Amino acid sequence: MRPRKLRCEYLVDPICIDVPAPRLCWILEDGTGGKAGSFQAAYRVIVSSSMERLATGDGDLWDSGKVDSPETTNVAYAGKVLQSRQQCFWKVKTWDDAGNESRWEDCEPASWIMGLLHASDWHATWIGTPAREPRKIMVTDTTKPAPVEIIASDPSPMLRKAFTIPGKPARAMLYSTALGEYEITINGKRAGEDLLQPEWTDYTKRVQYQVHDVTNLLREGDNVIGAMLADGWYMGLLGPGDAVRQRFYGTERRLLAQLVIETADGKSMEIVSDGSWKVNENGPVQASDHFRGEDYDARLEQPGWDAPGFDASKWNPAIVDEKVKANLVAQKNEPVRVFTTLKPVALHDRGPGTWIFDLGQNMVGWCEVKLGGEAGQKVTLRHGEMLELDGSLHVDNLRLAAATDTFILDGTGERWFHPRFTFHGFRFVEVSGLKAPATAEMLVGKAFSSNPPMTGSFECSHPGLNKLWNNILWTQRDNMASIPTDCPQRNERMGWMGDAQVFAQTAIYNMDMAAFFTKFTADMRDGQKPEGMYPDFAPHPFPPGSFASSFGPGWGDCGVIIPWRMYTSYGDKRLLAEHYESMKAYIELVMEENGNYLWDHWGSNYGDWLNGDTLKAKGYPAKGGEMPKDAYATSFFALSAGLVSRIARVLGKNDDAARYGEVRNRVIAAFNDAYVDKAGKIKGDTQAGYAIALGFGLLSAERQALAVQHLMASIMKYKGRLSTGFISTPHMMLELSARGHLDQAYALVENEEFPGWLYTIRNGATTIWERWDGFVAGRGFQDKGMNSFCHYSIGAVGEWLYRVVLGINFDEDRPAMEHVVIAPRPGGSLAWASGSYDSIRGKISSSWKRDGARTTYRVGIPLNVHATLDLVVARGADILVDGQPLDKAVKAGIASNVQAMDDRVAFHVLPGTHEVVTG
Repeated sequence: MRPRKLRCEYLVDPICIDVPAPRLCWILEDGTGGKAGSFQAAYRVIVSSSMERLATGDGDLWDSGKVDSPETTNVAYAGKVLQSRQQCFWKVKTWDDAGNESRWEDCEPASWIMGLLHASDWHATWIGTPAREPRKIMVTDTTKPAPVEIIASDPSPMLRKAFTIPGKPARAMLYSTALGEYEITINGKRAGEDLLQPEWTDYTKRVQYQVHDVTNLLREGDNVIGAMLADGWYMGLLGPGDAVRQRFYGTERRLLAQLVIETADGKSMEIVSDGSWKVNENGPVQASDHFRGEDYDARLEQPGWDAPGFDASKWNPAIVDEKVKANLVAQKNEPVRVFTTLKPVALHDRGPGTWIFDLGQNMVGWCEVKLGGEAGQKVTLRHGEMLELDGSLHVDNLRLAAATDTFILDGTGERWFHPRFTFHGFRFVEVSGLKAPATAEMLVGKAFSSNPPMTGSFECSHPGLNKLWNNILWTQRDNMASIPTDCPQRNERMGWMGDAQVFAQTAIYNMDMAAFFTKFTADMRDGQKPEGMYPDFAPHPFPPGSFASSFGPGWGDCGVIIPWRMYTSYGDKRLLAEHYESMKAYIELVMEENGNYLWDHWGSNYGDWLNGDTLKAKGYPAKGGEMPKDAYATSFFALSAGLVSRIARVLGKNDDAARYGEVRNRVIAAFNDAYVDKAGKIKGDTQAGYAIALGFGLLSAERQALAVQHLMASIMKYKGRLSTGFISTPHMMLELSARGHLDQAYALVENEEFPGWLYTIRNGATTIWERWDGFVAGRGFQDKGMNSFCHYSIGAVGEWLYRVVLGINFDEDRPAMEHVVIAPRPGGSLAWASGSYDSIRGKISSSWKRDGARTTYRVGIPLNVHATLDLVVARGADILVDGQPLDKAVKAGIASNVQAMDDRVAFHVLPGTHEVVTG
């Protein structure tokens, strides 16, 4: 048993940790060929101040001693008080349940570095450029009254600091952030690969700073730090639809930078942002905005400006802004980075100088384009997700997002251009202003997002479902630029919390979301109002009481649901504890506003968003799909009260647990009295109503059976089609599968007709659409005001692919995959399926293959994980476990705790790889 994959605060060898007691985790692998025990019985962690001390076993910072515990996650550091910038090296040894002890050399060492823990550690000052003279824009036609709205962005300033160091540094760490967005260089080379820094937070409450190890970028003698600033989320356009606003957080871009250089003789020096820096206010980035795009004028470049030897005598001194009072925190989540490069799959001539490139995949990022031409030549790139029927670029669904980048050439020859401070959601790129025919080789798409490690895989015999899983994954990546956005292309791109909570478990199966959701949980808490109200999206760049600031059922509840998912998936009790008072304030507000235990006093009640009543297609019912909003809201009242009760129990707050448990019971009773009739019909008689009531546990056993009948009747009323919105759809798929109608769930997911997941794929989708009917043949596009073709919400069916098709299920009572339930349910047209989930305790795999009446299952269980296999099998059918009949497998110790049911059998297996054959 060997410890592997050591992480600190969910990250591999992080270089900026600002919590005083970082949490450590590891997984276990078998290094004995199966001869050792299966479970960890004890561990010992040592943390050292140097690699040399660690190698000798000297845990001078912390030696936990032998701790009798199976825990491999969230082990909190408990050693000496750690100092700012301190580097900590660590490793772990374990003992298994057979008494075998691992060797120190079996564990590859890991490390972490502390950030700047105190405000006094910052010696840098906020710097920037003086306030610019306002632009004068003349309105020449004054004959008629008309509203005038000016949307503009100033050029990105360039800042530089020249300095000298006496020798090659032993280590150099650059701590930096900005009000606005920034790119920073050392001697002309970028510090790191991170984009959109410092990412989006409520800057009035938290500003993230980044740390880059720039040791290899520095040299003995003359050096230069260079930086460029842009509007970003801080000053740029924000908000959906007509609620768009600019410069919500501030009106001036600022930089904070502190370079700490340590020399081989133990000395250190600092280069900090201050009034000695030089600035140029008119750089080549003439305008940049996430919605509008970026304008770049190569004629304004100053070659070598961020490297030694440049003459900056005509540059102005930077101003020091002492008014800035920012709460600086280390970035907790993985940075935004390019994760793949896409080449065009097609190229279309659209007339003189204009071409459309098809990248074959709806992506988020920007394009690199190779251009050459005469000085002053302007080349324009417009981006879109779809094409019109005539082959032109479809941009109506972008609303106020121009999604346009321009490059003005300097006539010096052919080279590659790309934006820096914007991003677009697109598959198609229209390039105009060319003087020569376009070639496929002149443009590539750079796709980027916050980039946590992949954790999930899925494959089956149905090509459409494989494409569905791939589309879900792409949509997740496309909507993870710092926050979980609803869409990445139009003027919206907000962290809508209803979308985030319904997709959260799918997201967790696909990728390691622990650090990302840690950051987003803080975003939600920052957006919460003093009375306990969560906004509808976070961050929330609107004044209290204005747009989307009221608690919407299913949206505000995200502030409870995602922390609970963090606990069940990763065992994160610390996050629950930090966030507990916030969740408590929220549910107390709902209780205070709704004393009759029916949630009928709400803020923004979006209901089961984009349900069947919103569809516009011939032959589809116009009404009957929307769950009544009062019943919908009260369902979430019960859900959140119950979750807060469970969270309180986890944290040892038993009085609160009892209180909120009783609230849940009363809400359920009120729900049944108000919305369920004697025949078991739920108000509205909708698929959504039954799916949510069953999924949230709101019905008695008798009424559950009736609800299932009514649910099936409603599906038949829609001719076997969905009428659910994105909140209720994943619940319906899971409940059908668990309650005797697996065939119907498979029929829904395999349906290629409208509405359905495979319908969109049949119509060319490479990501998940916002609407089932975003495009319908013969009718065209849906409402241009809300018609994203990259929206993960109905991609929450990914949870069903993992939990039902593969059968990989969490046990919420034994979180962080301490116990996994493998319960695959073969069905539909599928002949086989295979996949995995790389959990916080290791990779869990599951596959099955049908051959006539025989089904072969294969599972892989990592060390230190308890597993129950729950398989469909007729009573009396043959069952072979690892080649032996089940009864003999029990005697051999391969299987245990067998439970035989009418159509299922369940039993425990030890970690390892197992094959079960039934039939």
